[in-house]
Amino acid sequence: MLVLVVGLALSIGLHEIGHLVPAKLFGVKVTQYMIGFGRTVWSKRRGETEYGIKAIPLGGYISMIGMFPPSTPGGRARNASTGFFNQLAQDARTASADTIGDGEESRAFYKLPVWKRIVIMFGGPFMNLVIAVVLFGVLLMGFGSAQPSTTIASVSACALPASSERQTCESGDPAAPGAAAGILPGDRIVSIDGQAITEWPQINAAIRESPNTEIDIVVQRDGGEKTLQVTPIVSERYVLDADGNVVNDAEGTPETVAAGFVGILPTSEMVPQSPATVLPAVGDNIVSVANLILNLPQRLIDVGNAAFGPGERDPNGPIGVVGVGRLAGELASTDQVPFEQKAAGLVGIVASLNVALFVFNLVPLMPLDGGHIAAALFEGVRRFFAKIFRKRDPGPVDLAKLMPVTYVVVLIIGGMSALLLYADIVKPVNLFG
Repeated sequence: MLVLVVGLALSIGLHEIGHLVPAKLFGVKVTQYMIGFGRTVWSKRRGETEYGIKAIPLGGYISMIGMFPPSTPGGRARNASTGFFNQLAQDARTASADTIGDGEESRAFYKLPVWKRIVIMFGGPFMNLVIAVVLFGVLLMGFGSAQPSTTIASVSACALPASSERQTCESGDPAAPGAAAGILPGDRIVSIDGQAITEWPQINAAIRESPNTEIDIVVQRDGGEKTLQVTPIVSERYVLDADGNVVNDAEGTPETVAAGFVGILPTSEMVPQSPATVLPAVGDNIVSVANLILNLPQRLIDVGNAAFGPGERDPNGPIGVVGVGRLAGELASTDQVPFEQKAAGLVGIVASLNVALFVFNLVPLMPLDGGHIAAALFEGVRRFFAKIFRKRDPGPVDLAKLMPVTYVVVLIIGGMSALLLYADIVKPVNLFG
């Protein structure tokens, strides 16, 4: 839990630094840099900026003067005369105008060129991306990825087809060839029929391709080598693709094939990967998070059905902060996983959180960073075409008009957070069942 809390706090803090540094470099006046929300626990002013920590460490922000432009170029804030939405927009303009002191107009955020505003707003998500790349580098190059080794983890007592609903042996079940031949957990397979073995897929292929054919398996045991004669039996096995995943037919049913079966499973070991694997891993994670966000309405319906009904949570669905913390605690406390893999798992959780922060903050809706970026891009395109057609400069986009949308987005995010919090408590996702 400590690793998760510290990792989340640092991720949020660096996200806001990603906004703070370019804002100060471009001359924008930043009045606050805060980690968390709610009551201020600690703060200190340095120069014109107050730096502090608030009671609820589930976010952060920096306050820049002049976030919203006036309704007309060069205009001042005024009260709206009619309409609730107009009043919301005008309140935002008024609050923004109140942050600008005498002589500070040139330091307002909205006064910056489009590209500088994009750099400031993209700086936060970019920091999360950098953190994710670094942590995935530590995960893959330092710890490595879990891969099957050539050492035997378990030996089946009987042979059951892949489609069997039973997972335990009963009298009358055929004996598994591996157990009959004397293969033991802890044996390391050195060769099969004279061919040196260096990785598990070689073992799997040799067994599958040798049904009803005796093969010589040399294992290393207690410092010496022992040759065992094994005859794989014909058994129904799942069809696997190049990545080892089960192949489904057109109807979504797993495909099976008759293949050789011995009844042995490998241990898992952490194998360090090359630097070339880091960016593709981050890219795959980004795609997964993006797909989850695109299908978020249905995913949230599934979470609600599971939370308020008898169904189980989808482990690949959305999980709240409480759920992530529970997974971290479950991983840290289990005795089923070696310490090295526990540490790698915790690093992976924090890395994935940063990918989620990167993708989610780029959603083009206010008040997210992506909303500000989209508005700045729209303003740039509008000004570009105005210049081409020699029309009057349309000025900055009136973001205050989007305040109703902002409130709706905030309410949706709040509702989603409440649902995930409830689901994480009453129907949590479990790593180990």
